[in-house]
Amino acid sequence: MRGIVAATLVLAAFIGGTAPALAQEVPAPQPVCKNSDSRLSELSGLVSDGEHLYALNDGGTKTQVFVLGRDCKVQKVISAATDPYDPEDLARTADGTFWLSDTGDNRKRRDTVALISLTPQGKATLHRLTYPDGQHDVEALIMDRSGTPYLITKDVFGDAKVYRPTGPLASPGPTPLESVGSLQIKETSTPGGPVGSIGSMTVTGAASMADGSVVALRTYTDAYLYAVTDGDLKSALQREPVRVPLPNEKQGEAIAFDPDGTLLSGGEGVGEQIRAVKGAAALAVDAAKSEGSTSGGTSAAGGTGQGSDFPYVQVGIAAVVVIGGLLLVGRLRKRRA
Repeated sequence: MRGIVAATLVLAAFIGGTAPALAQEVPAPQPVCKNSDSRLSELSGLVSDGEHLYALNDGGTKTQVFVLGRDCKVQKVISAATDPYDPEDLARTADGTFWLSDTGDNRKRRDTVALISLTPQGKATLHRLTYPDGQHDVEALIMDRSGTPYLITKDVFGDAKVYRPTGPLASPGPTPLESVGSLQIKETSTPGGPVGSIGSMTVTGAASMADGSVVALRTYTDAYLYAVTDGDLKSALQREPVRVPLPNEKQGEAIAFDPDGTLLSGGEGVGEQIRAVKGAAALAVDAAKSEGSTSGGTSAAGGTGQGSDFPYVQVGIAAVVVIGGLLLVGRLRKRRA
């Protein structure tokens, strides 16, 4: 019986897994500036071109992107009359177009969600989207190098799903989305967020380097960085990510990259800071090179899984088989005794 208990505990620990290991000597976030503008009380999306920060508020009744200096002061507002439902994240493509992820759906009521493209001149275009499997709440958007959007769901206990359009975006649409995998985000001990340890498993934002070479997902407490090879974002999310703690953000939802690879983060609330982790993107690139040289391939641990290939399903089946075998052996021993 002791052997059965021990085996069960080992397998349970293996199935539960742990958070991706920290890269060696990850720098702590350093203050950049403090958001003191009441118009940005619900900072949710962030983009940087190195000189300016571009910020998005959660919710709102019209399409708006705030242009900030590196001192966090609002210099101007790019706006359009389009009335969104619940914008949650912000991305920017190489042509300068902003993409607002109007995908928030806390109560799972929306028949369609949307992406809103916004030019620097203030022209907005609506692109409606539909999921293949019901409603989802999404706060994270990544635009890959080719301009394809990826949506990552905000799910409790870290089981985040990844979707992308089945073809070119239509306006107003809707364009169907397809599932391209899932991410298992593990609990961490990083302090912060409004919902305790559950917040460390909840995806609240995403970002991409301008050249698409590294992408990041964030929870309320941590960022996860993935190197992207040859523009293949789907495969990149199967890698073991580099975890960068972002401690003590009250409601951390915004994340971005500077052109030099510095990771920026921020949260909701007037008086909250935008902070920076220098050299963060390089950590992901170095980790990918090391992974390739030691294993000859990518690791799915902590990354995405496709259908029956999801590793935890296979481990769960193995656990049942092993435990069942141990129980059978125990019964045979009792009979012989």
